[in-house]
Amino acid sequence: MKSTGIVRKMDELGRVVIPIEIRNQFNIAEKDPVEIYVDGSSIVIKKYEPNCIFCGNTESLINYNDKLICEECSKKISKLVE
Repeated sequence: MKSTGIVRKMDELGRVVIPIEIRNQFNIAEKDPVEIYVDGSSIVIKKYEPNCIFCGNTESLINYNDKLICEECSKKISKLVE
C-alpha cells in the first residue's frame, strides 16, 4: 500500500473527507457508492463495482434471483443442469 502523506481527522459523526485528488484518480464522483472492507489491520474504501458472485467479472452481468452472474458463468451453470 502506498502512503499519500495526506492526513484527515474524523468528525464527530465518524465521517472522513476523501481528498478531491484521490477521488479524481479513482473516478469517484459525488453520490457514487463506495465499498468499505477490512484487510488485516487496514480499512479499505473502494469504488463499488457490481461483479459476478462466482468469478468477480464486472462485464456482461445478468441478474438472477437478485444475484449478479456474468454470461460466462451462466453458460457454465446451464451446462451443469443439462
